[in-house]
Amino acid sequence: MNLDAGTGTDHRRALPSVDRLLQSEAGRILLETYPHQSVVDALRQSLTEARFGSGRGDLSENGLVATGRHILESRYLPSLRPAINGTGVILHTNLGRAPLSARARQDIEQVARSYSTLEYNLDAGARGTRHEHVTGLLQRLTGAEDGLVVNNNASAILLALSATATGKEVLISRGQLVEIGGGFRIPDVLRQSGARLVEVGTTNRTYAEDYAAAIGEDTAVLLRVHTSNFRLSGFVHTASLGELVELGRGRHLSVLDDLGSGSLLPTESYGLAHEPMVQESVAAGADLVCFSGDKLIGGPQAGIIVGKTDIVDRLRRHPLTRALRPDKATLAALYATLIAYELGAAEREIPVWRMISLPVAELEHRGQVMLTELNSRQASVVPSQTTIGGGSLPGETLDSRAIALRPVAGSAQQLAGELRHSEPPLIGHIEDDRVLLDLRTIAPDEDATVCRIVADLLVPHATSSL
Repeated sequence: MNLDAGTGTDHRRALPSVDRLLQSEAGRILLETYPHQSVVDALRQSLTEARFGSGRGDLSENGLVATGRHILESRYLPSLRPAINGTGVILHTNLGRAPLSARARQDIEQVARSYSTLEYNLDAGARGTRHEHVTGLLQRLTGAEDGLVVNNNASAILLALSATATGKEVLISRGQLVEIGGGFRIPDVLRQSGARLVEVGTTNRTYAEDYAAAIGEDTAVLLRVHTSNFRLSGFVHTASLGELVELGRGRHLSVLDDLGSGSLLPTESYGLAHEPMVQESVAAGADLVCFSGDKLIGGPQAGIIVGKTDIVDRLRRHPLTRALRPDKATLAALYATLIAYELGAAEREIPVWRMISLPVAELEHRGQVMLTELNSRQASVVPSQTTIGGGSLPGETLDSRAIALRPVAGSAQQLAGELRHSEPPLIGHIEDDRVLLDLRTIAPDEDATVCRIVADLLVPHATSSL
């Protein structure tokens, strides 16, 4: 049913009823897939758009039902769904931070599709504990006496202070009272534990003597927080962890080291600045070390605590631990991630480290292959800079390559919006009125999908440099 401009007849007045669309073959197919009322609402919306729209769409029954199907598909499309990260930020918090390894995804699927030994001890034939699944790995990888996993690093700090310093004083350098993503401030998180924060030193210079002078009868913990999101330079000084450990032992105080990201591999080996390693904090003698599972570790969201057995066991028995405990999927993914480190396969298996270690020459080759596939004057391969993100290694970058796209019409902002609304969403960043898709954060097996999405938006032309 189409508009006939020559006769001046507006066929929109003859649009079918909702009931007629429901009784059509296409309508009955919709009813087999979606709830009846949802189909009715979608078809009503389709008719409304046809009645009050431009009239240029397909106004046949099949066309109207097809519009209804599109409405339903959009309505039931999950808001949380896979996306392609072309931003050049490896640990992009808004895009879910670390993608999981194939081993981790496989292990999640295995424990999710059936029952599991989450809290069942096969040897005893009786109840076990979920906390035992990764403890041995954490001990071997970090050198710590014991380990515990909760649902994120903020929870790890909250639990640690709740178990060791409720009603007591915690000493922390003023230069470490940082705000992390989403407006959450470390002091606010720490106060929820019931501990009283005592600030020592100044923003840029804090010495071990500042901690020593502030110790009182109610002091329980010396806390060091890694300033993950920023870096102070110039006239600065920070008391070392070794100095805090020596002071803590002399005054019978616990030393807690919050690494934020934390790493199990030496980042300087990849041309980056040194990120504090978990093994270093354990070797320095910290009583507890807390770090994230989904940043440089490259696993699922989790807060990991390692340290002295007596203190970790106190945390394990604390009532708050049950509220913060990880689920079976998290534990399965974390085990799969950690075992890759023990097997010496982290750089090969864990996507974060695979991205960090990719040579520029390989990125250049991938870019040229994609450029040939696109065959468009609007596309070129350009140098770019990848950042680590997630509060890790602020200011550090890696040389990379990106597919640069100039819009066929309109602005780069409009093109970026079209890419975001593709399937799957393709997220890039804008630079010099171009949309850049950084290849270091795009997995090689996503290259074909990227080409398909981009090709749909660009006019085919012979390739040339911009």
